[in-house]
Amino acid sequence: MNFDASAFVSALPKLLAAGRVSLAIALTAMVLAIIGGLLLTVLRALKWSPLSAVIAALRSVIFGVPLLVLIFVAYYVLPAVGLNLAPEVAGVLAIATSSAFFVSEIFRGGLTAIPAGQVEAAAALGLGAAAIWGRVVLPQVLRVSVPALVNEFTILVKATALLSAITVTDVMRTTQQIYAVNYRPFETLLAAALLYVSVNLLASRAGAFVERRVALAAR
Repeated sequence: MNFDASAFVSALPKLLAAGRVSLAIALTAMVLAIIGGLLLTVLRALKWSPLSAVIAALRSVIFGVPLLVLIFVAYYVLPAVGLNLAPEVAGVLAIATSSAFFVSEIFRGGLTAIPAGQVEAAAALGLGAAAIWGRVVLPQVLRVSVPALVNEFTILVKATALLSAITVTDVMRTTQQIYAVNYRPFETLLAAALLYVSVNLLASRAGAFVERRVALAAR
């Protein structure tokens, strides 16, 4: 098979445009996942048995079901109960919901890095539960969780490729459209792979920068 450089190069502009869609979806899903993960972490810390049982059941479902199935549920099943979502919205909802439970596990691990004495000292100073969580616990959890959160974001970037199955014009769907016309799947997929790698490398570098800044601020 001969490598067609012109097919590779000509695919890049369209893939870059689609890359903005994939990146926007991944960023939105990541923000929602962090918010959801924080909420799940706090709710689990309450140790209220009925609520813990519900969260545990949902966690088992999320961890046991492929993400593609969740995407199909959001796009094809939710309209049956009156929630007609645009493909992009359904995709963000599915990815963010799944990721929130993984982020919650990341934060749960971060909690173990906080000495119990800090919480006891904060309580002794008269801080309420909300203040302890907001001023003492969560800032430190977020700080130690930065590397794992960056890794989760790279996973979300790759997960956006699944949204091509519900007609989202992301990098993967654009790739399929291009090689359906130029009949050069290898060159087109290679260009798409290069784009995914580039985005994730930039995310890793940005995460490392944030980690260094946070570490300096904590000194």
